[in-house]
Amino acid sequence: METLKGKNIYLRALEPEDLNFLFAIENDENIWEVSGTQTPFSKFILKQYLEQAHLDIYQAKQLRLVISKQDNDTPVGLIDLFDFDPQHKRVGIGIVITKKNSGQGFAKEALNILIKYCFSTLQLHQIYANILEDNSKSIHLFTQLGFERIGLKKDWISHKNQFKNEISFQLINK
Repeated sequence: METLKGKNIYLRALEPEDLNFLFAIENDENIWEVSGTQTPFSKFILKQYLEQAHLDIYQAKQLRLVISKQDNDTPVGLIDLFDFDPQHKRVGIGIVITKKNSGQGFAKEALNILIKYCFSTLQLHQIYANILEDNSKSIHLFTQLGFERIGLKKDWISHKNQFKNEISFQLINK
């Protein structure tokens, strides 16, 4: 699908072969703080999830895509659309890049691809993101792509007995 291809990466649907990659990401305790995860996922549960991953975004109200390198098809991360609301033409977006692939421009390229997809193919009016206040890399990335800070949720996320503020960002298709 040319729509979801970039210069260095492409976005693709989850495949059964992604089980070990998904298992590694979902069980990475370093990202539980933003994913809301509190307990590990079993391969059995993730396999069941993969079996349902074929549902259309209009049915599931979410879409998870694998970010893969163009040159060798290696997965480097995941990008998600969530809280899809076709009536109000909006969706939330989130992204995770594996630690060893961080800082190589994959997140920016993947976000650019999915933003274009949201506005052109899904005909959405706006995309929003929720980012922890201490995640300066993500804040920089999203603002660089035109997202505007629209609010602050104080003490919104509790992780390891500490509360953190979450910033709301929004990108409106004008």
